[in-house]
Amino acid sequence: MSYYQRIFMLFVIDTIIIILSILFAYWLRFEFKIPNEYIISAFYAFIFIWIITFPTYYYLKLYKRVWQYASIGELISIIKATTISIIVSLAFYLILKSLGWEIVIPRSIFLISWMTIILGIGGSRFVWRIFRDNYIKIEPHHKRALIFGAGNAGALVAKELKHTPDTDLYPVAFVDDDPSKLFLEVVGLPVIGNRYDIVERVKSYNIDTIIIAIPSAPREEIAKVIDLCKETGAKIKLLPRVSDVVHGKVSVQLIRDVNVEDLLGREPVEVDLNQIAGYVKDKVVLVTGAGGSIGSELCRQIAPFKPEKLLLLGHGENSIYQIELELVKSFPDIQYETIIADIQDRERIEQVFDLYRPHVIFHAAAHKHVPLMERNPAEAVKNNVIGTKNVAECADQFEATHFVMISTDKAVNPTSVMGATKRVAEMIIQSMAKGSNTKFVAVRFGNVLGSRGSVVPIFKKQIEQGGPVTVTHPDMVRYFMTIPEAVQLVIQAGALAEGGEIFILDMGQPVRIADLAKDLIRLSGLRPDQDVKIVYTGIRPGEKLYEELLTDEEGTRETKHDRIFIGKPITFEEKNFYVNLMELEKTVTQTIYLSKFKIKEQLKRIVPSYQVGPSDQNISKKLHAEFEIKEAHSQTVASFKED
Repeated sequence: MSYYQRIFMLFVIDTIIIILSILFAYWLRFEFKIPNEYIISAFYAFIFIWIITFPTYYYLKLYKRVWQYASIGELISIIKATTISIIVSLAFYLILKSLGWEIVIPRSIFLISWMTIILGIGGSRFVWRIFRDNYIKIEPHHKRALIFGAGNAGALVAKELKHTPDTDLYPVAFVDDDPSKLFLEVVGLPVIGNRYDIVERVKSYNIDTIIIAIPSAPREEIAKVIDLCKETGAKIKLLPRVSDVVHGKVSVQLIRDVNVEDLLGREPVEVDLNQIAGYVKDKVVLVTGAGGSIGSELCRQIAPFKPEKLLLLGHGENSIYQIELELVKSFPDIQYETIIADIQDRERIEQVFDLYRPHVIFHAAAHKHVPLMERNPAEAVKNNVIGTKNVAECADQFEATHFVMISTDKAVNPTSVMGATKRVAEMIIQSMAKGSNTKFVAVRFGNVLGSRGSVVPIFKKQIEQGGPVTVTHPDMVRYFMTIPEAVQLVIQAGALAEGGEIFILDMGQPVRIADLAKDLIRLSGLRPDQDVKIVYTGIRPGEKLYEELLTDEEGTRETKHDRIFIGKPITFEEKNFYVNLMELEKTVTQTIYLSKFKIKEQLKRIVPSYQVGPSDQNISKKLHAEFEIKEAHSQTVASFKED
């Protein structure tokens, strides 16, 4: 039915209702028998009221409402429009009567008509809603849903699920922590318990899916509810936050699966936009490693602050091309420069700085895969140490205002080459901050969910393939953040920088990797160790069971942001540091087989807290002995030739 056909239909219905309402008003007024002399009066009463009512309804948009969703709000609108119509009609009649008009309309007719028109018009509008709710019901499907939260959001979800044809869920009951709602009914569904009854109710009601409909609750609270729901084996879905539900209208399409991010139970990061805009807006901003998971997210979040130019520097052309396409589409008004360069190439980096003169540098380029760097320590040093040194020295040389380096919790008491090289990079930053006008800082955080090489995408792929899910150790624990919240805090930390700080992000509570794997299996609707096996493979070289964000020597002090802390810098002898650093640089340029183990020894010299594995130490000693024998043999041969 078209819009104008609908208006015409409602116009005809309302006309009939007004006629019947006025006749009924006269019938009541004259005790069920209308005198003949008032028949003509009834006709004029209809004309007065009808002429005013129809334009009033149209002006107040009663003909634009979708009456299948009629509620108290629509009823109030009908009362308001009808009241205006009757008052204006009565005023019009009184004006005519004062001018000598002889037709008499009892004033009580207007009052009685007001009530009968509201009943008639309101009834006609609500009849479709009543018919829809009670007779056009979708038959229950095989997926039975239990809704957690019997408030407004839960009620709206239940209504939508009961009457939406394109969903395979059907609500059967509520659970709610409000004891006053227990055993009552909400939109025709019983409230059968609280959160601690979920496991039992899922079994007794044969529930397939649990929908958590408490969008205004803190994330920590939602995470606790999810923990209880995980024990049931039912699939878990979540209603978005209140800000995502427009005008109180909940759509079935808004209900989403629970993500692993929801399990962290942290509130969204809030940043000080004014602070950030102050050092990024209208500035040339360089992001190294811009094609990586952290670097690309940095670009996405910097772009809204309208930098003068955003420089995307990376070694991989495909990843840089992809983020460029995304940014040009999302933020077409910003100037971009895509730069393919290796941070190990000092001359190339100097060319970039000389050409573009960046004011702010976010240094995200790094090798971060722990076992891979154990096998390739020279590459870890070249990229994480020498590359960082190149970019940092150019930032100082070309007078950048801010240099923010992305570090890692693995730099604390490192047991891996990757962690040790990142700690050396932190020391470079701390050293350079002392004699430079550039504000050099490092930001240290743990694992980010969904980043390249992190466990979450690996686990998801293994689950899709039917398992097994491989976990290194049942007791391994890690700190986790989402990529967006980590990057927001990195940008905020840059605004707080004074120079030389190591900022530490509040990572919340550590997560057991084995529990994370089980959660991901459950969130996929499967059962750990039954549908998908979990296999423990043993700790890999360079890994440790527990990561730390601070060394024993480091303490923290608060900043203006409640999620960012400053670690007390560990002092070190800079002269010895640079001597050892030069030796390390020389070593990684050698190609002899001994260099791998020599690199680890030199890293240990620079970072005393670096814990080299005992097997590495034994191999190193053996190779040193072999090397010394070969050196002695070479010297003997050389001296023999001289003789």
